[in-house]
Amino acid sequence: MPDALPRALPPRAQTKIVFAHAAYTFDDAFQRKIAGASFVPVRTPADLEREAADAHVIVVSGLWRNELLDQAKRLVLVQSISAGTDQYDKARFRAAGVRLASAQGVNARAVAEHALALTLALTRLIHTGRDNQAKRHWRPMIGDPARREEVLGGKTMLIVGLGGIGQRLARLAKAFDMTVLATRRDPARGGDAVDEVHPDSALADLLPRADVVVLTCPLTPQTEKLIDGPALARMKPTAYLVNVARGRVVDEAALIAALEGKRIAGAGLDVTAAEPLAETSPLWAMPNVLITPHSAGETRLYEADVVDILLDNLGRLERGETTLRNEIV
Repeated sequence: MPDALPRALPPRAQTKIVFAHAAYTFDDAFQRKIAGASFVPVRTPADLEREAADAHVIVVSGLWRNELLDQAKRLVLVQSISAGTDQYDKARFRAAGVRLASAQGVNARAVAEHALALTLALTRLIHTGRDNQAKRHWRPMIGDPARREEVLGGKTMLIVGLGGIGQRLARLAKAFDMTVLATRRDPARGGDAVDEVHPDSALADLLPRADVVVLTCPLTPQTEKLIDGPALARMKPTAYLVNVARGRVVDEAALIAALEGKRIAGAGLDVTAAEPLAETSPLWAMPNVLITPHSAGETRLYEADVVDILLDNLGRLERGETTLRNEIV
């Protein structure tokens, strides 16, 4: 099917915007910054399906279903709430003439800080300290040096996917006197705070050098299960895996096996292959695993920051510009 011409946005007073998210509330941020456009907040897939029929703009992430493109005949723009866009069928967007933009950059600082927080928690044993607190247990001093807390200075961090989040994380890691290695699709673009930048194809050679491997790459056909059994086997038994990318970048069964076999020291996971993580998953009970509920990008200013990107893109469409901020399609 050939790509359709992009649809035109109607005048502001006639533009219907749907904010679709199970938890986020965009009303206040939007009303403070714009006047003249009508909007509808929805919380469920069923409500989104109902409102999408005559929507011109949908601001969405987890509630999105690609089938909505078949019924949303007036839809001009989908502004993703998330930086990741693997949930959107780009070919269907092009065929429908609907534009798609991401929220890339809106939470780069937060995700980088979260990745470092997971790293610090694992190396300083903060997670086991919290467990002991819940049990009212004062842990005695540890005689075995291999089981004590660690310092980051002098260790090596490998950042897999040196985009905006990865570059921010690299600067934070350097502040802790770490050596920072990174992979990126175009290593010639480099990174100011990175000691070495390598092509994606060098990952296998870099894994044995790292004390902390942090995943900040997008989910693509090339990165799905990028960290599989062989990759985990190349990591040091004292190394940690931190995933703030997408759960399916990791082969979860292989990760569980590596953790159970103590082939790596531990993992900090903000994302899992299926979300929410099944109650039956062994990951919940592992003392060397720290799990957060895909909250790395959460900030108190998130809605306002997404609205800024939305308003920028609405202005561009109204002026007839062809390029969007964070344009995907």
